[in-house]
Amino acid sequence: MRTSVTLDPDVEQIIRERMSGHGVSFERALNDAIRESRSVRREIAFETMTSDTGAPRVDLTKANQLAGELEDDAIIEKMRHGR
Repeated sequence: MRTSVTLDPDVEQIIRERMSGHGVSFERALNDAIRESRSVRREIAFETMTSDTGAPRVDLTKANQLAGELEDDAIIEKMRHGR
């Protein structure tokens, strides 16, 4: 496929260096650079910070039931005040 692209000066310099270093055409250097960039797997180091918070202070076995009851109470209160 033939197409036109506008390269930033620094990108053009990279391709030109590649051309002279490998003795290839501009087209070949550009194609090779794009192929290589897709094959390089970049992994970002990620570490989760943890800390011991001790034993739970609240029994969460029926947390959803409690949340539902609190929401119901709030709705009833709003209805009483005509909101």
